Amino acid sequence: MVSDSHRARFPAAYLGAGSSSFSDLLAAAAPGLLPGAGQSRGPAADALAHGLPHGTTIVAAACRGGVIMAGDRRATAGNMISQRDIEKVLRTDEFSCVGISGVAGIGIDLVRLFQVELEHYEKLEGRSLSLEGKANRLASMVRGNLGAAMQGLVVVPLFAGYDEDTGIGRIFSYDPTGGRYEEHRFHAIGSGSVFARGSLKKLYADDMSADDTMLACMQALYDAADDDSATGGPDVTRRIYPILATVTADGFRRLSDADSGEYARAVIDARMRAPDGPSAPLRQATGPNG
Repeated sequence: MVSDSHRARFPAAYLGAGSSSFSDLLAAAAPGLLPGAGQSRGPAADALAHGLPHGTTIVAAACRGGVIMAGDRRATAGNMISQRDIEKVLRTDEFSCVGISGVAGIGIDLVRLFQVELEHYEKLEGRSLSLEGKANRLASMVRGNLGAAMQGLVVVPLFAGYDEDTGIGRIFSYDPTGGRYEEHRFHAIGSGSVFARGSLKKLYADDMSADDTMLACMQALYDAADDDSATGGPDVTRRIYPILATVTADGFRRLSDADSGEYARAVIDARMRAPDGPSAPLRQATGPNG
């Protein structure tokens, strides 16, 4: 039984049975701490959003035994580079990760809350959510930012993880309303996504090794940076390279800057010989008609 002294010290939201959702607890106890809460509303919001740092291009691709996620390091505010080494690919738990595109501050808060959400569920339930369940929880959190998104403060994540039930890597994309879509083989989000996806269409093959998939993702980010000013390519002089992360049966692993730099330099060296990058063969494997 809860004593009167404890009731006086803690809000009612802390004393009820509640659910396994930390977001629900936060909404009841301290809604002002939710991502997007307290953001300005009205005509001035669009001008505010334009001047805030935005994250740009994220790519993810399934590989043999898992999934690869990669992201450039640039954040932009309008036509200015606001940060050159932002972290936009983040671990969410042992077997999943998320990349963010859109307003960087809200996106990072959203990821932090999602990390606590998954940990909170595991502590209360004694087991982790399925990958499908994690994707659904993230969708509801993105939907919670809809009011801010309608004012221009949009955040769109790309979620990927290793499915322990099936032993494969899976990728999920979202729209600003919280719509959740499973993507197959590969996907990209952000301002350079159209160029990154075009690059991966030519370079990606089913059942690629993790090493080859990371190289293909690095090529895709290089192509995105080549055509999209908001996407940052490898910065050799400052030793700032795109983030590469793997999620497999062994868990989440973010490559060190030195290891990411090796992939980046391999791409740069190849581009010195062929500036437009590797080309796909015009003739694929022959079908039943030869």
